[in-house]
Amino acid sequence: MKTLLLVDNQDITREGMKTVAVRIGGFAAIKEAGSQSELTRLLVDNPNAVAVLDYTLFDTSAEYLLILQERFKEAHFVLFSDNLSEDFIRRMVFSGTSFSVVMKDAPMTEIEEGLRKAKQHLQYMCTRVAWLLQHKENKKDRLVSPLTVTEREILKLMALGKTTKEIAAERFLSVYTVMTHRKNIFRKLEVNNVHEATKYALRAGIVDAVEYYI
Repeated sequence: MKTLLLVDNQDITREGMKTVAVRIGGFAAIKEAGSQSELTRLLVDNPNAVAVLDYTLFDTSAEYLLILQERFKEAHFVLFSDNLSEDFIRRMVFSGTSFSVVMKDAPMTEIEEGLRKAKQHLQYMCTRVAWLLQHKENKKDRLVSPLTVTEREILKLMALGKTTKEIAAERFLSVYTVMTHRKNIFRKLEVNNVHEATKYALRAGIVDAVEYYI
């Protein structure tokens, strides 16, 4: 059985989650972490643990969580909060299946289901988050359509920090051709620089968040 790690500085939240965990059963132990370093230490000792955390209450970041995902591939993270941005949610859930998202105002049935799925290392999203992502996916499909397959591939290389010369060499194209593609990408996306184009690439799933941040 897996260990449950509770990473939340609100006493009522930790006690409530303990009650839920005991009710559904299946956890060998329940441990608490009050900081980023404590969470890392507990994951070293319990690499396949289920970690329920509210990252908004600690001095941590999305980049750090993605690094934990890469380092502890058997662990599952349930992002449990009442205030998560749309960009953060998208970055986490589309980086892989190790992150589940359950809002603190979700019905108890969804909170319980989120823990059950996490024990099986299966991704779960509460109804509100699932609706939000579906809404954004529909918008993303409309946004992605202006780019050709080649332009998407070149945008990905740009987002990963490749220079025009490096892209030309990798794609067996002339520098002039790559520059033309670059101008067309900026025009179609209505952006003015690589930074803005990269943000689009992350939102649209053209470049993987882990590949970009690690």
